[in-house]
Amino acid sequence: MPRVQVTHTTEYRYARPVRLTPHRLMLRPRDSHDLRLLDTTLGLTPPAASTRWAHDVFGNSIALIDFGAVETDRLSIVSTLDLEHFPAGPSLPPDLPATQYPFDYEPEEIPDLAAFSKPHHPDPAVLAWARRFLDRTGPTRTMGMLEAMTQAIKAETRYEPRETEGTNEPAFTLATRQGSCRDLALLMMEAARALGLAARFVSGYLYDERLEDSANQMVGGGATHAWCAIYLPGAGWVEFDPTNGLTAGRNLIRVAVARTPHQALPVVGGYVGTEDDFSGLLVDVQITVGTTGDG
Repeated sequence: MPRVQVTHTTEYRYARPVRLTPHRLMLRPRDSHDLRLLDTTLGLTPPAASTRWAHDVFGNSIALIDFGAVETDRLSIVSTLDLEHFPAGPSLPPDLPATQYPFDYEPEEIPDLAAFSKPHHPDPAVLAWARRFLDRTGPTRTMGMLEAMTQAIKAETRYEPRETEGTNEPAFTLATRQGSCRDLALLMMEAARALGLAARFVSGYLYDERLEDSANQMVGGGATHAWCAIYLPGAGWVEFDPTNGLTAGRNLIRVAVARTPHQALPVVGGYVGTEDDFSGLLVDVQITVGTTGDG
């Protein structure tokens, strides 16, 4: 199984020294059966006056940072992760309750899934697009439908990285046929929700699968990334990356899950000053991939 090391640097520059407001960081993944966190560090410049860890409403690990009264012309946040990844395979057992669509969620799960199942951006265009993937000649295979939806977004839209905050509405993404990874993830989430499926937003990192099988550790390109997960009875939350046409979590390091993209921002905070005081933002992600046991 691959061993993945991530160095995620976020640096804010200011034209003059400013006072930083409290910051909320969502940069640490949770241990699970598909991800074993070996080590993690968080470097801050200037140093924090206090750091408090907590879990948000979705169970994500968040760091609450207070910088006190210090003034600075630079804020640097460096998160390093050392982990083992055990990605799920792309196929699911054929006897799952959700093999064919439509299907029903278990009565005891419906209240918990309600907020994830309701469309947040209802639009006839999104519903019509989602219905494209239903089999008109017979039963619809659930995984086939979702995989086709994933591949269609990849094939029919142009990926446009965007550093500015905010996520475009799915109807806009359909109309323009372009978007960032979070735009494309939201489109698939809303298409699934339009069909009555529970979907959630996932943020984290994508690593190059060509590095996974390397004999030696290599440094490869990486970036913060976004995709979605859809809840299927018997299988749980199955991950789909429409930006790259990936299914079931391969090459995807999950850091945070949320109901909406806005709830999964890795860094939230501000400063006391004017708009002109802000002079620049740098985000850099470096990923090293080897095999388990590599040093």
